Amino acid sequence: MRLTTVVLAAALVSVVASTALAQDASKLTGRDVAQRVKDRPDGDSRQSKLSMKLINKRGSVRERKIQTYSIDVGKDKKDRKMLMFFEYPGDVKGTGFLTWDYDQVGKDDDKWLYLPAMKKTRRISGSSAKKDYFMGSDFTYDDMGSRNVDEDTHTLLGEETVDGQKCWKLESTPKDNRDLFSKKIWWVRQDCLVPVKVEFYDKQGALHRKLEFSNIQKVDGFWTALKMHMVNVQTEHQTVLELSDVKVNVKLDEGAFTTATLEKGGI
Repeated sequence: MRLTTVVLAAALVSVVASTALAQDASKLTGRDVAQRVKDRPDGDSRQSKLSMKLINKRGSVRERKIQTYSIDVGKDKKDRKMLMFFEYPGDVKGTGFLTWDYDQVGKDDDKWLYLPAMKKTRRISGSSAKKDYFMGSDFTYDDMGSRNVDEDTHTLLGEETVDGQKCWKLESTPKDNRDLFSKKIWWVRQDCLVPVKVEFYDKQGALHRKLEFSNIQKVDGFWTALKMHMVNVQTEHQTVLELSDVKVNVKLDEGAFTTATLEKGGI
């Protein structure tokens, strides 16, 4: 899924982007676009600082600071392991999240949450991951990981311009009825294959959440959205995630992505 060198990855993203622009949208399927987004090179490993702001409907803001690490593993590096360590504020400091994402339809990802106050690591089941919200945010545990393209049925709805950028517009319907949403409508920039906007609809077909990606730029040669803003339109609660100090293709040991490391509080 991901190439092993920055040079090859940069070359591939250039080829993919130019091919996408040259190809008539009518010849593409929704799955084609979704697969291109999935295959967009982003390095083999990453680390970053993450700011999480939780905003209630009265405008009150709570901020959390997190250190994140991720590495691509398995055959063709299609699977991904990720560690997140909460560093601020004090009431969540030491909390950790570990996920092993499998690029395989029908196989639930493995996810664990460590709560230092209880000195206990809790395994998060597949059904809980799809419906429960991550640490009081508007992102589910499932949202925090990756997703196999064939977990959804994709339909290309056409092309639209968003913030001056030409985008593909897709509708994706989950095949697993445990998912929180009944469908999502999303827009993908054609020049860099980065999503810019997602609308999630609930089981009754009503708009539930809206996600916007911004501050899209190249980091170490890879296109990255540095800001994500999720709004639950039904509760009026919001979550803003901002990445900083992003490093790509850093040296990480796959063996460190364990519950023992999670409980230790850092790599």
